[in-house]
Amino acid sequence: MKKFRKVLDGLTTSSPGGTIGSPSCGSAAGTPTAAPTPKEIDVQETLVSENFQLCKTVRHGFPYQPTALAFDPVQKILAVGSRSGGVRILGRPGVDCYCQHESGAAVLQLQFLINEGALVTACADDTLHLWNLRQRRPAILHSLKFNRERITFCHLPFQSKWLYVGTERGNTHIVNIESFILSGYVIMWNKAIELSTKTHPGPVVHLSDSPKDEGKLLIGFESGTIVQWDLRGKKADFRIYYDEAIHSVSWHHEGKQFMCSHSDGSLTLWNLRNTTKPFQVTFPHGKIQKDGRKESCKPILKVEYKTSRNSEPFVIFSGGLSYDKAGRRPTLTIMHGKAITVLEMDYPIVEFMALCETPYNNEVQEPYAVVVLLEKDLIVVDLTQSNFPVFENPYPMDIHESPVTCTAYFADCPPDIIPILYSIGAKHKKTGYSQKEWPISGGTWTLGSHTYPEIIITGHADGSIKFWDASAITLQMLYKLKTSKVFEKPKPGEGRAAELVEEDPFAVQMVSWCPQSRVFCVVGISAHIILYRFSKYDANTQIVSLEVRLQCESEDVISPSENENPSLSEPGSHSPQPHQHPASPSSGTPEGIKDSIPCLKVKDRVVRVPPGYQAELVIQLLWVDGEPPQQITSLDINSAYGLLAFGNCNGLAVVDYLQKTILLCMSTLDLYGAADPYQRLTRSPRRNRQSTSGKFCMRGLSNFYSDSKKRIRTSYQSLTELSDNQQSIDMERSKSPTSDHVNGHCTSPTSQPCSAGKPRVPMGPEGPRLTRRGPGRPPFRKAQSAACMEISLPVSHTEESRENSFSRSRSSSVSSIDRDTKEAITTLQFGESYGRKSDALPTPCLWVGTSLGVVLLIPMSIPTDQEERMEEPVTMGPSGAILMLKGSVLRFGFLDCMGALIQSPYEIWRDPNAPEDPDRPRRRKLVHFSPSSSQDACGEGHLAVVCSERQAKVFLMPSQSCLYVHNITESSFVLRADVVSVCNSVGLACFCANGHVMTLSLPSLRPLMDVNYLPLTDMRIARTFCFTNGGQALYLSSPTEIQRITYSQEMCDNLQEMLGELFTPIETPEAQNRGFLKGFFGGNAHNFDREELFGEAAAGKASRSLAQHIPGQAGMEGMKVAASGAVGELARARIALDERGQRLGELEERTALMMTSAETFSKHAHELMLKCKDKKWYQF
Repeated sequence: MKKFRKVLDGLTTSSPGGTIGSPSCGSAAGTPTAAPTPKEIDVQETLVSENFQLCKTVRHGFPYQPTALAFDPVQKILAVGSRSGGVRILGRPGVDCYCQHESGAAVLQLQFLINEGALVTACADDTLHLWNLRQRRPAILHSLKFNRERITFCHLPFQSKWLYVGTERGNTHIVNIESFILSGYVIMWNKAIELSTKTHPGPVVHLSDSPKDEGKLLIGFESGTIVQWDLRGKKADFRIYYDEAIHSVSWHHEGKQFMCSHSDGSLTLWNLRNTTKPFQVTFPHGKIQKDGRKESCKPILKVEYKTSRNSEPFVIFSGGLSYDKAGRRPTLTIMHGKAITVLEMDYPIVEFMALCETPYNNEVQEPYAVVVLLEKDLIVVDLTQSNFPVFENPYPMDIHESPVTCTAYFADCPPDIIPILYSIGAKHKKTGYSQKEWPISGGTWTLGSHTYPEIIITGHADGSIKFWDASAITLQMLYKLKTSKVFEKPKPGEGRAAELVEEDPFAVQMVSWCPQSRVFCVVGISAHIILYRFSKYDANTQIVSLEVRLQCESEDVISPSENENPSLSEPGSHSPQPHQHPASPSSGTPEGIKDSIPCLKVKDRVVRVPPGYQAELVIQLLWVDGEPPQQITSLDINSAYGLLAFGNCNGLAVVDYLQKTILLCMSTLDLYGAADPYQRLTRSPRRNRQSTSGKFCMRGLSNFYSDSKKRIRTSYQSLTELSDNQQSIDMERSKSPTSDHVNGHCTSPTSQPCSAGKPRVPMGPEGPRLTRRGPGRPPFRKAQSAACMEISLPVSHTEESRENSFSRSRSSSVSSIDRDTKEAITTLQFGESYGRKSDALPTPCLWVGTSLGVVLLIPMSIPTDQEERMEEPVTMGPSGAILMLKGSVLRFGFLDCMGALIQSPYEIWRDPNAPEDPDRPRRRKLVHFSPSSSQDACGEGHLAVVCSERQAKVFLMPSQSCLYVHNITESSFVLRADVVSVCNSVGLACFCANGHVMTLSLPSLRPLMDVNYLPLTDMRIARTFCFTNGGQALYLSSPTEIQRITYSQEMCDNLQEMLGELFTPIETPEAQNRGFLKGFFGGNAHNFDREELFGEAAAGKASRSLAQHIPGQAGMEGMKVAASGAVGELARARIALDERGQRLGELEERTALMMTSAETFSKHAHELMLKCKDKKWYQF
């Protein structure tokens, strides 16, 4: 524990003439603070570097780009492989494990060692891996890399330790699973086919042992050749040459027939008695045309032939539809007797697998379900019911139902919020699912002791919001909200409006949620904000709509004299008024230019809203002279104040959502008043420069959309790159283009103006015309991103730089445009603070951070009485207080002088639609966290933590003195920063564009952890990364998956306890008695000794150059490292003891049975001896 003392005597603010942007802290020029200054700040910091460790916890969602599927019928666990080398293993809800191959090679095939707690993966880099699943974090025990041949198919018979591996050359190799060493026994392709055959049979596409005799191996080649190989005799029993390519083969359980699927959409059934021609050929979806020919069909990629005791066999296959039906969706066909059921899928089928009661291939299979792995979904079909319903999927596989555009993560939520959201969300669940339990029910999982309520919120491209219960490292959908229901549906063919809406006009850019007051705010792509209140009752409501004109046009700027200070509009005369109904999309100027209309039309009628989140207010930015509104880059809402603030690259607006009025609407420059740190002067822009950038940049919303039509969906994953070199920053600071000015301080009629003066822009009947210049509508972004303002670059030579990752971030290709961009509002925070140095008591304030590293304070005067609050105006105006940092400001946080976190005040939730009680009138209950509440010993004041893209600073308020400064990064920039509670203390967590995750102590800003977590960060991760309390964070690791990580050592230590067990000791079901005659005539399957054939003694050693054995992480030591922690060791030891105890118990029982049997035999023998003792030999 360290004690940090900072003597503030003599520590004064730097002069206004100091170097701008230097590490030393600057503040606004002004008189020294008159408030009493504490002589000593005494903060005992408890966080040390040992409190931090970074590790992945769990991955949620659907495996991205899946490639393979496997199921263990005894353990009842499912594995899914992906193109990026990932493997997801799923059991009962809570049992969800993610493994990753280091090579990143695609997984071609998966094979469980049934009931052994192990999994074999075959990857595209021609490597086989053996994973140990008897630990919570699976680890690779062995790997075998083929050097000269490419793996195409693998088969592992049940209860065998020899794996058959088919290759592209047509050869079949055999691998010992225990040692992962190749056997010398090889089935060469030229031995498998007849010598007279002139062509190569192609790669091996199928391997399986005969259910009738394990000594017979069926080999299917791509060209249509099928060979049954006698493993003992090392010769072919029969060869089939068919003229259609084979895709898959499936045996009848008796081993007398097998079925093949072909590339012409046919199924052939072969009988082993006569292999010269197929016993039956069917085209399930091929009809006979008028000319007598069969219509051509698509290939049947896989078939499964499964028998049932009480009914006809099931034939299940994918594909095979006729080519003439264009646009038909992918199908799975189930043939059961004469009934043919075609199930249409939403996405292409990657793989499917029938789940059967028995693991033995020579018993009646009794299929009860089919797992279908689609490109973007996983479904399980119930085969036991005639209508084949699907099971309700307990895993969160639909995160990507619409592309995720933003995320938010809340730990330590109020405990009552999760049950309430779940109860309301449950009313809207789909019906028609199978009544049976989810069949993938393996593994064990218990609720750990280190759990607390957590909620993840995802915003989507279709405007929907999903609330997820993320407690105890699981993920379950709670509630879904559709923001598009607030608006009228855009009608096609409405002229220019039709060009704009494209596919996703409601896409969510950012969300703000107060769990205590349950106020929820959504920012959308169409420059709109929706405010929601939560209610347990349905209601009839009319949504209030406010329209804000926050735009500027460079053409209409009148250049004033050089000395003229930026002036403000007359108070009240031209303030933007709240419009109860938005203008219709067709309205505009006589010339047809869109003006003073929003992008979307809010429903202007009374609507019935169900219980849950109900829209109360919609705020929309307006078009100005044919130019679309700039996207909103920052948002904050405070339920105690009843205020909502938002900003973009043009300026800042503050709305009183209780009175439904606009309090403030100012350009960024006007917020400074006379205290502009860059001393920017207004002057006329150069016409030629104006027109050039106009051609390139001022493309408007419609142009952006038309150019980006093909890329609109991928743009959710991008953040715009901006130049980061010092030259462009200096140019931004030194120049004073008129285009940077948004003129007019718009207040509500009752608001308090900052100052008065003549407006600089011509006034129309609708109020001050705000000047605008700059880019058109950019793609999706996050407020706290690397770029403070985004620029759409839909031109050919910049296409590559947009899609690239941060390795070329802030490239020179956009630096020229960057110099012309305006100062954007990048972050906002309401809180109790000191707006001026002279303030003796804290008051409500709005902290404003900009893209040029400037922090502005706007103090407010809010009526405290409830009646007055609804009637009296809220007054606010910039105080002139300015703090400076390097880079765009990302985050604010407030601490008291003891170093404890000060939360923003909030209102306690009350149901707006609850029935009135005359005895107990409803009043607003506010909870305030005043900076001075716990500081009697320290005096007045609090600490303000400000983090930008480059550095973090801690200021003492109200003196605005800089106590600590830390340059976080020089070579990169911070994407996300949050002040978080961790280990009963407070720290600053940062995520950089170069993939580093860092934590700093507060208030001293000591570096505690710096981990190079992601070697190369892509745009999707940058957009969705967020920290939360308790040492947790998350990001979208792929378009369909959420990865959760922890940076807390305590949670890393407890992770083993929280994860589920994949393997549980289960008795392997016994094989059915075959009966004497079946066993006698059915071949000698059970006398087949693979060890005798494939072992080194009989088959010799394989060529060393053929494959290279790579041991796992040092055998057992590697398992210990992977399991990490005593809990994992104890768990494994307990399982081992359980298994040993179980085996000992079985041994005891067998011994007892043998003793009983021996005693019985002895007794019978003795009786027989006594009976025959006196008989002569001829009497027998």
